[in-house]
Amino acid sequence: MKTKKRKEFVYFNEKAYDILKNYLFHKVDSVQNIFILVDEKTNKHCLPILLQKINFLKKSNIIKIKSGEKEKNIYTCIQICKHLEKFKATRKSLILNLGGGVITDIGGFVASIFKRGIRFINIPTTLLGMVDASIGYKTGVNLNSIKNEIGTFSIPEFLIVDTYFLKTLPNSEIFSGMAEMFKHGLIADKNFWKQMNQEIQIDNIIIHNNNKWEKLIHKSILIKKKIVDQDPKEKGLRKILNFGHTIGHALESYFMNIKKKILHGIAVSMGIIYESWISLKINGLSLYDYKEIKSTLTALYPIQNKISDIEIKKLFLIMEHDKKNEKNKIQFSLLKKIGKCSYNCIVPYSLIRDSFFN
Repeated sequence: MKTKKRKEFVYFNEKAYDILKNYLFHKVDSVQNIFILVDEKTNKHCLPILLQKINFLKKSNIIKIKSGEKEKNIYTCIQICKHLEKFKATRKSLILNLGGGVITDIGGFVASIFKRGIRFINIPTTLLGMVDASIGYKTGVNLNSIKNEIGTFSIPEFLIVDTYFLKTLPNSEIFSGMAEMFKHGLIADKNFWKQMNQEIQIDNIIIHNNNKWEKLIHKSILIKKKIVDQDPKEKGLRKILNFGHTIGHALESYFMNIKKKILHGIAVSMGIIYESWISLKINGLSLYDYKEIKSTLTALYPIQNKISDIEIKKLFLIMEHDKKNEKNKIQFSLLKKIGKCSYNCIVPYSLIRDSFFN
């Protein structure tokens, strides 16, 4: 799969709406051929902003689904497809995915399979969506409690980032997205990691400084996009983006399954700490770097330290479903140092278990 060649892929704030408006005028046959996918929350808080910015979208087709990770399943996809069929969507139709990671994942997935593929544009409304879910060319839905088990690789036309949407979020959602930003620095850009450390303070979150947010978000997006463009189908380098996620996704899936949901960013921050300890043991990460990572994240996130042996065994079973695994062996992405990451690292069960107790 070749990525689309364009001078820019991500557009911010007012410029973004100008670009989107121009695209809709010249690339879509009619307003009735535009579908906007929202959930209950973005329908209430974000859709009015989009319709105010681009008035003629009031005549487009709105598809509303329930909010939450539990809705990210194949049955919701069928509902969306039925709506597209009912309102006579064609291969020339366009879906605007207005929401967080659930909306951009599921909307992109439906767009990639409906009539074997229609166009879509992501308009993420959460920090996690802006820096992670909406830009990886991955789409997907969960199967039972396994995250993103069904999906495709599919490229949006472009990405619209309006940082004003962040003001509609609670701080917990902001911190959830920040975990991915910290990860981008850890795996590929030490300077960005240090910049995040300098700018982010738990008592003085910088969401109220729009210029700083825009620069940090843009830099985080560029780090991920550069990696994805080199390896769009995750054959090699792209696997480093999974740092913190082998354990992190297992934690997220496990707690979702027992109805004690934890936010993605909390699970990933825990995964980063545990996998950094494994990196210290077998991949050359220095004790100094490990302590810096652990102290930074434990100051920001409510890390759950009480993981029992029984729970670890259940987490291990979930990890066995990880898409990076080969020949029945769990493969991790691990740090060599802050800013540099290895992939395809085989880690024994005993070391995975010990990571929860350090």
